[in-house]
Formats: sequence, structure tokens, C-alpha cells
Amino acid sequence: MKLKSTKPKFKFNRWRRRHVRRIKLLSKHPFAVPAITFLILLASTMLAYHFLSHTKQLTVTPNSKIVIVSHDGVKQVVPTNDKTVGTLLSKLDITLNQGDVVEPSLTTPINQDDFRVNIFRAIPVEVVDGNNQIFTQSAATTPRAIAQQAGVNVYPEDNVAIVPTDNFIKAQAIGQQVVINRATPVTLNLYGTPLALRTHAKTVADLINDEKISVAPTDQIMPSLSTPLINNTQVFIIRKGTKIESITQTIAMPIQTISDPSLAYGTSAVRQQGSSGTEVITYQEQLNNGIAVSQTKIQDVVTQQPVTEIVVIGTSLSGIKGDMALAGIAPSDYQYADYIISHESGWCPTKAQGEHSCPAIPDNQFTSFGYGLCQATPGSKMSSAGADWATNPITQLRWCSGYANGRYGSWGNAYAHWVAYGNW
Repeated sequence: MKLKSTKPKFKFNRWRRRHVRRIKLLSKHPFAVPAITFLILLASTMLAYHFLSHTKQLTVTPNSKIVIVSHDGVKQVVPTNDKTVGTLLSKLDITLNQGDVVEPSLTTPINQDDFRVNIFRAIPVEVVDGNNQIFTQSAATTPRAIAQQAGVNVYPEDNVAIVPTDNFIKAQAIGQQVVINRATPVTLNLYGTPLALRTHAKTVADLINDEKISVAPTDQIMPSLSTPLINNTQVFIIRKGTKIESITQTIAMPIQTISDPSLAYGTSAVRQQGSSGTEVITYQEQLNNGIAVSQTKIQDVVTQQPVTEIVVIGTSLSGIKGDMALAGIAPSDYQYADYIISHESGWCPTKAQGEHSCPAIPDNQFTSFGYGLCQATPGSKMSSAGADWATNPITQLRWCSGYANGRYGSWGNAYAHWVAYGNW
């Protein structure tokens, strides 16, 4: 039986002992610890770079805007050069599902730092429309908006309400119920003018009362006042012996605004689409020898109710636009200052006239042309507001405010001049 040779093992052990002695000697060198530390940090940096370069991270560039995206219970803070909300979300691989709501909308331009985007995830909703049941997902905040998001045509006169589900088995729903109570379509022929209406009135008498129609003793009403109203019922009110004229007018769409500190100042979102209404005004003409000499208003019937548009307005003043408050600009003037500065520099405190990007540091602050947020000409004028005029947006805004009030009397007047002449 042959014994295995021990020479390779002996050589390896001798090599290991020799290198261990070398490492111990090197570790005693005065530069050993700094060198080892440097090598460790270098390796860590390379690993981190390799990781970031292979993940969905956005890099900071001189023109980046900081955006705060709130979704799925987290706040994601990212720098971006993307122009709109939609392109940013696509780059971040944030998936939008059916019924999700994004505020502000996907087409909203990203034009300021600390820009805020809120994503509301849809929940199960059942839309009950008579005998029809539509199951959908929605994050809309009003019942009318939920129904519209589900593709259900809702008329202004229809009553739409959210009803909590208390019997999940019977309702076959685990979320909210949106119940639509449809108005009845009828035709009211008022003194020869046919008016298409939708109403919740049950009888002809109820319709006349709801529409506040004044019936003269000599007027003729068909069918009778007690007649029930069903779909497409025609109701006639006839007045003989007089000339009647009707005029259709538009009722302006009401707008309800809601302040939301989770959205950046200057941004907005529509939470419920609105629409204008229509009304028909009826006049009785006084005739003299067959010629109308005067008119008397006798009826005003709303043929289509207006729908209120609900708009959420961002009020967050974080980011560079928040510097308006720190510079002493009154909230009532924010919209005027925002308009002028957006058009002058795009809210870039280091931009010189003619530059199409926003430099990270000033590169032409001593130009004889415009410079800074308000494009002061020359920029050195702003030194009267502070020595840091070239880089500090608050200092620049203080100077801008003094300029607006000193030259034009107010930010509002400065805005009016800019709109009229394209400069200030």
C-alpha cells in the first residue's frame, strides 16, 4: 500500500506562514491603517456605484427639480428633469391601475422644487343604477365622479349618493355603493315652446310647483294636475289671447375650490367635472295695434341644472416658491409674483438672460443684461437687498418685491403691466 505524498501540503503551509508574516510586518507600518481604510472605502464606493447604476434611481443634474411622490403609504423624494408628472411616474416604474387618481394630472408640468404628486389607489365600488349593477375600482372622492369614472352617464338632475354597504352577502360588494336615483325625462310645452326637462316630481302638479311656474286662472293645463309623470310624459300649459316669447340662457357653472397643503402652490386638480346649465325665460308681450310695445317676464324654467366643478388648489409653500413668504410677499400677491417670475426666469435664481437652462452655480451673474429670478438688469442691482444677491432666492425676492411696489405700486399692477406688454 502506497502512502500519499505530503510535499504539496508542506509547500502550501510554508507559503501561508510566509505571507502571514508579511501581512503582520506591513500592518505595523505607520501608513498601513489609512491605506487599508482607503481601499475599503474605495471598494464600498465602487459597489454602491454598481448598485445604483443598475437600479431605478434618478440622478441629480444642474436642472433637476426635487419631486415628492406620495404613493402606497410612502413618500418617494426624487430629482428629475422630466417635464410632466406622467413622464416622471413612467420613469419611476410606478404602475397606475384602473380607477387610480393622480393629483395633479399626468399632463401637469413640473416647474418647481419640492413639487408634490399624490397617487390615490382605487378601492372596490359598486354602482347601482336601477336594476343595473356595475362593479368597478375607483379612487374618486365624489359619488358623481365615481359614476363617471365607471363610464355611467349621469345627468345633472340625477341624484347620486354614496351608501355604505351593510350587507356584503346581499349587496355582493366589499366596498362602497354608489346609488343613482334617476330623474324622469318629460317635455313641458310652455305657451308653445317645448322644453325637455328631467325631474323628480311625481305628478303634473308637483312639476309645476317644483319649476315655480305661475299659472294664470285662464291658463289651460293638459293632462290634469293629478296625472303621474312617467318617462317622456308631455305636459302642455296654454295661454290664449296673448303673444308669448321665450329666450334660452346659459347658467354659469359653479366652481368649488378646496385648499390642499399636500399639493405644491400653483398646482391644482379637478375632483369633479362640472358643467353649465340652461334656463328658458318666458315673456308676455303687450301689443299696441299688433306691435309689441313692452314685455313682462312671466316664467323662468331651469331646463338643465348646472353641476358644480370641484377643484383642489395646492397651498404647500415648501421649495423655492415658499421663499415668497420668507421674503415678505403677501399671500394675496403670490399668484402675481409666481406669474411674473415663471415667465422671467422659470424660478431659476442663477439664470442669466439668454440661458436656456438653470445653472447649479452662477456662471454669468455680472452680465449687463437680466439676471436672477426677476431678471434684474443688471443683476448687481439686487445687492441693495443683500450681499448674497447672486445665489439667495430670498434676497432676490425681497428686491423683486421692492421693485414691483416701487415702480408699479403693487404686485397686482406689475402683473397687469406684464400681461399687457410682456415685460416689466
